[in-house]
Amino acid sequence: MDFAYDARTEELRERLLAFMDEHVYPAERTAEEQRALLGSPWDTPAVVEELKAEAKRQGLWNLFLPDAEYGAGLTNLQYAPLAEITGRSPQLAPTALNCAAPDTGNMELLAQFGDEAQKKQWLEPLLTGEIRSAFAMTEPEVASSDATNIETRIRRDGDGYVVDGRKWYISGAMNPDCRIFIVMGKTDPDGTDPRRQQSMILVPRDTPGVEVRRAMQVYGYEDHSHGGHAEVVFDDVRVPASHLIGEEGGGFAIAQARLGPGRIHHCMRLIGMAERAVELMCRRAVSRTAFGKTLAQQGVVQNWIADARVQIEQLRLLVLKTAWLMDTVGNRGAHTEIQAIKIATPRAVVDIIDKAVQAHGAGGVSQDFPLAELWASARTLKLADGPDEVHQRSLARRELKKYL
Repeated sequence: MDFAYDARTEELRERLLAFMDEHVYPAERTAEEQRALLGSPWDTPAVVEELKAEAKRQGLWNLFLPDAEYGAGLTNLQYAPLAEITGRSPQLAPTALNCAAPDTGNMELLAQFGDEAQKKQWLEPLLTGEIRSAFAMTEPEVASSDATNIETRIRRDGDGYVVDGRKWYISGAMNPDCRIFIVMGKTDPDGTDPRRQQSMILVPRDTPGVEVRRAMQVYGYEDHSHGGHAEVVFDDVRVPASHLIGEEGGGFAIAQARLGPGRIHHCMRLIGMAERAVELMCRRAVSRTAFGKTLAQQGVVQNWIADARVQIEQLRLLVLKTAWLMDTVGNRGAHTEIQAIKIATPRAVVDIIDKAVQAHGAGGVSQDFPLAELWASARTLKLADGPDEVHQRSLARRELKKYL
């Protein structure tokens, strides 16, 4: 395994680092100021559109898509260090590069499983950044960590399907540019195989019966980077049969294919969040004095910084190994490592950010620094894309099989 960055990765890293310094970091405060003046917290600040235009101009667009027909054609190993850089400003950078969830996973899903008409109508405008999208899977009435619990019904009726159900924490749904939902529900609720009961279907936002009921907060934050999280009700929503993605009963398999890359993208960005937290902690430590010494001279703070550096280097190597395996043996062959990084990365990054918050005192929990929002985002990823405990259960079972 050789994780040295190749020439293309190095060139893109240099360009992206310059883009962050020259455009993204200066825009963070501007975006907050503009958002405060907008009529809705979900409207896009003008500076975000400026960032997107500049990223397109510089060729820093759709970097996540490995298929050169649709994106940059980078491998997972090439994309990993770039996603890490965007994680340093998770509210702005991924969106600026058209590399923000849930659009990334939805574009990958459509590219892999959509038919030509679906790609033409929905994938193409997503690739150009003209529209946003949402992925509707999680439900409030069941333990959605077990996807076989999903209760939303997708019922065949003549030449179409009728969708009924209630979803929540549907990322992207509050964004006024969100035009399409990919909805997971059951087409065969009485089927003998619980993993063949589900299907996925495309539901345009303006379809009668679709109600975006309310915004869901995340630790008190509204998470503008993903276009918010919403509770959405589908009440007798009728769409053509051609909106089904793949075949009936294929929803569970499609979900697994979608979530694999999404999990590693999250972990890549988390490492960038940890790096920014360490940078802020170090700057704070050398600039503040307590009990006759700078914080940087206090042994406990030195331990925090040293432990953070060790954790980040360990995590980065594990994420790069996972990316390399996904490129060489496929997502299924990297299943153990994907689960391992999903368990290890949010856990460690939450701790690193928490120490940075502590070093900042009251400032750490305030809006004057990005740390509180970074912490909330990292903590949420212990739940998103499968709770840690689900991955631990699956990983333990795979280990135990060796001894049975």
